[in-house]
Amino acid sequence: MPFVSMKLSIVLALALVSTTVFATEEKKEASPMNTSNEVAVIKTNEGEMVVQFWTDAAPNTIENFKKLARQGFYDGTIFHRIVKGFMIQGGDPNSKDPAKESTYGAGDPGYTIKAEFNNHSHDRGVISMARGPDPDSAGSQFFICLAPVRRLDGQYTTFGKLIRGVDVLGKIGDTPVERNAQGEMSKPTKRVAIESIKIVPADSVK
Repeated sequence: MPFVSMKLSIVLALALVSTTVFATEEKKEASPMNTSNEVAVIKTNEGEMVVQFWTDAAPNTIENFKKLARQGFYDGTIFHRIVKGFMIQGGDPNSKDPAKESTYGAGDPGYTIKAEFNNHSHDRGVISMARGPDPDSAGSQFFICLAPVRRLDGQYTTFGKLIRGVDVLGKIGDTPVERNAQGEMSKPTKRVAIESIKIVPADSVK
């Protein structure tokens, strides 16, 4: 009889351990990494800017931006187009090479993404995807507004806004410019480099 009791005790103990392990695993599965609480830290040679993403508005655009950032795609690119009172534009891989200056603005990651036009307006500090005439022609290039530009609302995909570094945005926006090959006064007279774009938890930059 004591042997039976001991055997029963062992079975119950094993069942208890199994239940505890299962509960722990279930708890882990129920707590995935919260990627919606991530921000982008854009480090430039003029200072840092931090972007908060609008995950409700353009989830696919945001995931594409995060993917490219994590790959180091933007590292070493520049803000190749600066239009006073309008926006600063970057994200062109061609801009890594000064010898390719004639092709600045034409670079992409080798694919395009579909537009996700939404109700977020183009206000100062808002980041939006640059594109060609085709609404679904955005790839990697983006711009950050220097002032409200409501005429772009519903025409370009906004996907976030600066929560830090508005002073850096203004400093970059004040960079002296000259006419580019198309005659637009938007070519910076010096390289404004994007040293890196890091995707990090929001609470790590507070």
